[in-house]
Amino acid sequence: MATEAIIQDFLTNEVPVFRVGEVEYERSVATANLLYRFTRPDCVVQPRGNGDVQYIVTQAKARNVSLTIKNGGHSYAGFSSTETGILLDLVRMKKVTIDRKTMIVTLQGGCQWGHAYKQLVNERMNGAIINGGRCPTVGVSGFTLGGGLGPFTRSFGMGCDTLKEATIVTADGKLVTVTDGDDPKSDKGRLFWALCGAGGGNYGVVVELKLKIQELQNSGGEVVAGRFTWMPKVNEMDDFMQTMIRFYTTDWPEQMTLDSSWLCDLKQTSSELGVRVLSYFDGSKDEFDNVINTFVQQPVLKKQLKRRSMAEPSTRFLHETLVSQWSEETVKSFPTNRSYQIYSSFVFKNDRSRMKAVTEVIRKEMQAFRKLFNGEQGLLQVTWIHSGGEASRKKRSATAFRWRDCTYHVYIMLQWEDKWLERDMWGFLGLFKQKLQPYSMMGRAAFINFPDRTLTTEAHEKVYYGNNRQELQRIKRIWDPDHFFDWKQGIQRPTSTREVQSRMATIQLRTEPDTSTAAADEEEEGGYEVSLDEKDLTDKIAGSQWNDVSLPPQNAVGGSGVFALTDLGF
Repeated sequence: MATEAIIQDFLTNEVPVFRVGEVEYERSVATANLLYRFTRPDCVVQPRGNGDVQYIVTQAKARNVSLTIKNGGHSYAGFSSTETGILLDLVRMKKVTIDRKTMIVTLQGGCQWGHAYKQLVNERMNGAIINGGRCPTVGVSGFTLGGGLGPFTRSFGMGCDTLKEATIVTADGKLVTVTDGDDPKSDKGRLFWALCGAGGGNYGVVVELKLKIQELQNSGGEVVAGRFTWMPKVNEMDDFMQTMIRFYTTDWPEQMTLDSSWLCDLKQTSSELGVRVLSYFDGSKDEFDNVINTFVQQPVLKKQLKRRSMAEPSTRFLHETLVSQWSEETVKSFPTNRSYQIYSSFVFKNDRSRMKAVTEVIRKEMQAFRKLFNGEQGLLQVTWIHSGGEASRKKRSATAFRWRDCTYHVYIMLQWEDKWLERDMWGFLGLFKQKLQPYSMMGRAAFINFPDRTLTTEAHEKVYYGNNRQELQRIKRIWDPDHFFDWKQGIQRPTSTREVQSRMATIQLRTEPDTSTAAADEEEEGGYEVSLDEKDLTDKIAGSQWNDVSLPPQNAVGGSGVFALTDLGF
């Protein structure tokens, strides 16, 4: 067996490799999302440095053993885990160094944003910002290679816009370094372009990144940040809806970022829904309050956004505030807090007609969620990540990340605990997605960092990359001609097929142009309507993996089911 042979080879050559039941294996494959509870590879490798990565890639390709790359493990669609082959977990490669003369931070491929922020905190670099993620446990490489939306994207651009250099192990085991100074027409220059928005798992294993550290415009090195959850009463809902339309259509100053999450928690019955607003501002508290006074009319929201925010040194913001603001998301990702979760995402501009339609759809779907799942435990969350500003300055073709001129990246998340709800949850998400998708850019656009697992091989490239996909395919042929780095939503070879069968479902692609208002203002080719019965996905993941899964031994890390009981519970 090829996998057993390669495990023995790794052991002989002292490459850290772990089998089912070993502590490091079980820690590496542990997941908070129960949809992927049986997603368990043949082995886990944890390279210590670039040389280990080169050896692993070379041996895996030579033996035709599949390789899946894991950094933080935050893929919403389970793409940082695998049921076959090797899981290459970069967890041991997490060194961070800062050159204060050049203001460049160098991060190994296994770093999470918490490692990067810790270095700024330890060196007390107030006023300095690494243009990274909101959640400290998100992997640096996955974030950056997907484009990267951070709390200061509106001030400094996408995360990939601050990338200066990347070092990658290619499919032939070579160590290649590409920079923002490479000739954009050269092979290296084209690879650098591809890594800025479409680099995750497509061209090799990224083992090091160099990012430019940004400086806040606030001379005091402070950030104003806050959090407020608004739970409107039934008789306040009309005012709430009008307020949120104004909120999303406002042309906010670029130093202001306002994320929001619409929440429908079945355990909470005092309000129809709630909205949680997170604020980040590069300026003083007085300036922040003036912006809120200028743009927010609703008395409760105006008052609480000002009261529930404070100015603090940027190092304190990175140390504790980001963790507190995104506490639910952070805790949700811990393997000890297991639940079922499914996602879909959209990319919206913020014209009034679109925002009015989108907010009305969300409210109606939250009402339907309460009726359909009355008496159950579950959460429907629609999160709006604020973009635009500096991120929209560049042309769409400037990087592989395509949707620069949007204002909000939005994702739906459904969370529940009862396995028998899966069919209805998939069905609910499918209908919800059909109602929102026409308002997404091109009537289909989504963000690769918020992936939708239901997209097929042909559909996903159009959804994530638009017209950039053709160049990405050409670059794939240069750097990975044998298509070794291949995954469910990776960059594909060109195809003329109009109907493709994915592992999960068939999607019909309609070739006539999309005439919806969402697509009317786009210069891209007409959108392909994606129609899919999400109910067909029920238990497809766990059900298909059950017969071949290697379960953890009794009482092992990540154990579940009957194996997690002691003497059958007695």
